[in-house]
Amino acid sequence: MSSAATRRPTPGGEEPSGPAGSSGETPPAAAPAPTAAVATARRPVGAGRRAANGGELASRSERDRRTRRVVGGVLIVGVLALVVASLLVGGYDITLANLFTDPGAWFMFTISRIPRTLALVLAATAMSVSGVIMQMITQNKFVEPTTAGTSQWAGLGILLMLIAFPAAPPMLRMVAAASAAFLGTMVFLAALRRIAVTTSIVVPLVGIMLGAVVGSVTTFLAGQFDLLQAMSAWRSGGFSSIVEGFYEPLWAVLVVTVLTWIAADRFTVAGLGRDVATNVGLDYDRTVVLGTALVALSTGITAVVVGFIPFLGLIVPNLVSMILGDDIRANLPWVALTGAAFLLACDLVGRTIVAPMEIPASVVLGVVGATVFIGLVLRQRRVMSA
Repeated sequence: MSSAATRRPTPGGEEPSGPAGSSGETPPAAAPAPTAAVATARRPVGAGRRAANGGELASRSERDRRTRRVVGGVLIVGVLALVVASLLVGGYDITLANLFTDPGAWFMFTISRIPRTLALVLAATAMSVSGVIMQMITQNKFVEPTTAGTSQWAGLGILLMLIAFPAAPPMLRMVAAASAAFLGTMVFLAALRRIAVTTSIVVPLVGIMLGAVVGSVTTFLAGQFDLLQAMSAWRSGGFSSIVEGFYEPLWAVLVVTVLTWIAADRFTVAGLGRDVATNVGLDYDRTVVLGTALVALSTGITAVVVGFIPFLGLIVPNLVSMILGDDIRANLPWVALTGAAFLLACDLVGRTIVAPMEIPASVVLGVVGATVFIGLVLRQRRVMSA
């Protein structure tokens, strides 16, 4: 019998398609290789999402780096231009042509213009960095030494030193001002813990009220001891009296800036609140005391050498964070540069607008700062209502 006769139908009624003489069972066909589309479809959804997020983060990081480079370049060029203008603008005519030929021009340049410009840069750095620290430890963008009462307490310390020791050297006055500023800031922080903060605007209002009370006491005591003129000079916050041999204590501000940069991560964690900071192992109270001490030292030195500088610690950190984000360690150099640019510009406006007379830089800065403060409050209200 032939092999075709011995074939049996399959259960489905179909004959096997194997070659003649085979056992009748066909081996399974090999599965086709998955195409790219099939492989993509089989990929887990989370993997694609992670890849997309990774690409987005890389693109955002590149944009941030590019923004920092552009902003940094503009700031550096702007500050250098303002420094040159500050060195050349004033009552005594100093130009690049007569600087090295006129002995009087060189004398004024070294005895007054250089110290004044350095004092502007250092004082601006002090108040701007102090604003960053205050905003972190209070978790509020509207707080800085003048809206927390710190500067007013420093003024009270200076007055008490003038009453007790009229002939005290500047260094002793700085110690008194820094001690009073530290005490006043701790009082402000203690008051915040005892009140219910419903909105962010409550915090600076508390500080402004405390500062007003301290300022009233200072004015009363100054009137009683015939020191109103001395305190009005402190409140003016001008740089016209800065000369060689008087501004040098401001160099201590650089130490405060370096310490702030070293402790930037601690201040960032403290800015998340006591509970979060404690849960991650940070000594919250010690960090707050460190930040308060740095702010008090900067404010005390600046108050004795220069006087009252309002709103700079409020304007600069907010502007920098709006452009570059909230990374304190990365932003600190730009905070210092932006503060220097603001104060140099305000001082130049005060020197030129009524020349040969001068408007103190703190007066110009107060007008600009009050405007920016109102703008920030309105912006916060829009964000909260959106």
